[in-house]
Amino acid sequence: MPELPEVETILNGLRAALAGRRIIRTEIRNDLRWPVPDDLSIRADGKKIRGARRLGKYMLISLVRGPTLLIHLGMSGRIRITPGPEQDYEPLRHEHVTLRLDNGTHIGLVDPRRFGCFLLADSGRERDHALLRALGADPLEPEFDAAYLHARLHRKRSPIKTALLDQHVVAGLGNIYVSEILFRSGVHPERLASSLTPGEIGKLAEVTPAVLLEAINAGGSTLRDYVDADGNPGAFQDLHQVYGREGQPCPECPGYPACAGIRRLVQAGRSSFYCPRRQPPLSLEDA
Repeated sequence: MPELPEVETILNGLRAALAGRRIIRTEIRNDLRWPVPDDLSIRADGKKIRGARRLGKYMLISLVRGPTLLIHLGMSGRIRITPGPEQDYEPLRHEHVTLRLDNGTHIGLVDPRRFGCFLLADSGRERDHALLRALGADPLEPEFDAAYLHARLHRKRSPIKTALLDQHVVAGLGNIYVSEILFRSGVHPERLASSLTPGEIGKLAEVTPAVLLEAINAGGSTLRDYVDADGNPGAFQDLHQVYGREGQPCPECPGYPACAGIRRLVQAGRSSFYCPRRQPPLSLEDA
């Protein structure tokens, strides 16, 4: 599933294609995880695009005097940008929704598994939408800080890895980046969230946006089929320090023969990667 850096990278390309444009026609070919609104064409056609932003893993495209388009890429969705002219355009097999812009460009949501969504939200009240109202803070927004994390974590008796993956706690994080964040913060993935000290929570609050921004600058991580809006793969997978590196030497433990290298454990069906020396195991409070 595309995580926050991948969605932000796609959105950066999408912003350039949408800037100053007007939607001429919308085309719906199939429903996704939830039915695409029947009145999409009525409410979107002819509207000028105001801007595009991201909230967690959701893309929000706001229209002048119209609704906000709410898009999620699901497990393997992607955005396809096809410049004009009209006669050269052919939708792909799994291109379920397409926007035609006033300069001939087509914006298509391609999603073979149909786990994504293309919905409408009321302009200015996006956070009231059923899919957004319970989301936690976006880690690249000012409200995400040590005080916010402490308030969300200090009573949680779940492992910190599970807590950070909870979209109600932090919006946008996924398995890849939580493993990287915990490694750089020196926190074992099985530590109970409630056992973290203020210093450890402060470190998490500092490291989280730093890792995400580094990943965005590298174009996200391509492990399978992720590509950006221009069809290019990401490069952050080459910078992973622990994710997918089971058995390899820890990059932070040179010269320490007692460090056995990166290890993997399974939590709730997902792989977690960590260094047992840099990320100490369970504390007495966790036991």
